[in-house]
Amino acid sequence: MKSLLFKRIAHCIGALTLSAVAATATATATATAQNFPSKPLSMIVAFPAGGGSDVIGRLVAKGMQDALGQTIIVENVVGVGG
Repeated sequence: MKSLLFKRIAHCIGALTLSAVAATATATATATAQNFPSKPLSMIVAFPAGGGSDVIGRLVAKGMQDALGQTIIVENVVGVGG
């Protein structure tokens, strides 16, 4: 009975340690990646300007600008879809 309890405690400690390592790695990666992107981003919409895809692309770009704090340029390039 005691050995099962100790195994469960050891398992929980291992899981908590792994979670702490993952959280530290994520925080470190976030802290070092704050300078990216340093230039405006380009978002390519594969349809002509003025259509439904263009409107949705510009709405998505606006949301990305707000989230990233970076300028996003929407480029309409007809025919890149294949």
